[in-house]
Amino acid sequence: MISRGTPGGFVDATALVSPNRLWSAQEVLVRQSPVPAVAGVYGWHFEQPPHPDLDARRLLYVGIAPRYMANRTSTQNLRKRVRYHYRGNAAGSTLRLTLGCLLGLELRRVGSGKRMTFGKAGEAALSQWMADNARVCWVEQDEPWTSESQLISQLDLPLNLDQNRHNAFHSRLKELRAQARQRARELPISS
Repeated sequence: MISRGTPGGFVDATALVSPNRLWSAQEVLVRQSPVPAVAGVYGWHFEQPPHPDLDARRLLYVGIAPRYMANRTSTQNLRKRVRYHYRGNAAGSTLRLTLGCLLGLELRRVGSGKRMTFGKAGEAALSQWMADNARVCWVEQDEPWTSESQLISQLDLPLNLDQNRHNAFHSRLKELRAQARQRARELPISS
């Protein structure tokens, strides 16, 4: 069953908090991916939490695809974003950056030194951790940016930083990420 946003444009949070189905990396990364190549909101649940202060098997993060862009059209969609989170790198995924920092992976500057990732080995370890623990669900919605603020304000989403200062985990997560970036700036650029 495919969940769709409500007629008024907002996403029913229940479809993300208590989804009918959660999908694993193994299921999402196949050639005939079940994730639709359309706009929408996605939610991440974790079999094992990335931090001891977080609960397992519950919604911890929501994202949207595409983001609102006033002066150009985004090419992002649910399929591209979800798959990127499962196998991309921390420079292109705030979820991966957050998870890697919480798991204690070493963030490094790469390339010209402006981008930061966990390096080949760290990103591979993070991808494996996500394959073992991360599960995703989604709701199709034509303009997902219209629901993002509402969802973040209404739900307890400790892994979302943007628009989420009210969350009890926000300051700890923000500090962990800042410390990881500072350490990365002090280290030589990784090859």
